[in-house]
Amino acid sequence: MATVAFIGLGNMGGPMAANLIKAGMTVTVFDLVPAAVEALTAQGALSAKTACGAAASADYVITMLPAAKHVHQLYIGDTDNKGLLDVVAKDAVLIDCSTIDAGTAQVVGSHAAEKGIEFMDAPVSGGTAGAAAGTLTFICGGSDNAYEKAQTVLTVMGANIFHAGAAGAGQIAKICNNMLLSVLMVGTSESLQLGIDNGLDPKVLSDIMKVSSGGNWTLEKYNPCPDVMESVPSSNDYQGGFMVDLMVKDLGLSQQASVASNSSTPMGALARSMYVNHARQGNGRRDFSSIFEQFAPVAKK
Repeated sequence: MATVAFIGLGNMGGPMAANLIKAGMTVTVFDLVPAAVEALTAQGALSAKTACGAAASADYVITMLPAAKHVHQLYIGDTDNKGLLDVVAKDAVLIDCSTIDAGTAQVVGSHAAEKGIEFMDAPVSGGTAGAAAGTLTFICGGSDNAYEKAQTVLTVMGANIFHAGAAGAGQIAKICNNMLLSVLMVGTSESLQLGIDNGLDPKVLSDIMKVSSGGNWTLEKYNPCPDVMESVPSSNDYQGGFMVDLMVKDLGLSQQASVASNSSTPMGALARSMYVNHARQGNGRRDFSSIFEQFAPVAKK
């Protein structure tokens, strides 16, 4: 059975690591938050004092980190600290599931290739519910060999696994997907509010649009209007799910990529502006479907 090092045990990483433990793999974990480590050791994980210590003898190293600077520092290190690439076994497979810019993934991939180590960027889609259920989508960038070897662990944590191309391709595909998701959420929100303003029941309107030409994932799985759909953030004061701050981050990455490739993304740019404004109003830690409130009438005092 494979030995796995899992570094980064946040809202996504924690349940992902838990699924590997449930599958019978030997999992060594590391996180800067002791409580996150304790939650996994209680489920059967081993713990390490450092990230490098966790990764040194692992067959697979999986990381889930907040931002590109953390990924670069962890994998490559600096003059004072070794990186993961300095300590892992030559036949280990390194899988970064963070959502970062493609350039950083390519730099890490290049450094790994120089050392003869397989590295793959594999950002995920599916949210915390998908992480817990083991039904995530993994969007992978790396060599064919890395992709094939990674199936051992990815199939435990996900239901849909795609090979988008070389290192960095997973990140590009992820930000394209999330840019589209943000546009769909904004459009769905304003359409539902238009119906409400004109006397329609939002649940009836949602049912109509789901099977009509306006049908999309937000209507089917993640309705932004409160009390239309059970067990989604909009029916829980927009708590849980995918934070506005994270959507702002991803939309920033999409616009960086747009500038770098001279691509025209007017809808993505507008969606980013709307989500930045929403975050500045104190909604950064709420679910991104709370953008619906930007279209609702303001209650008179």
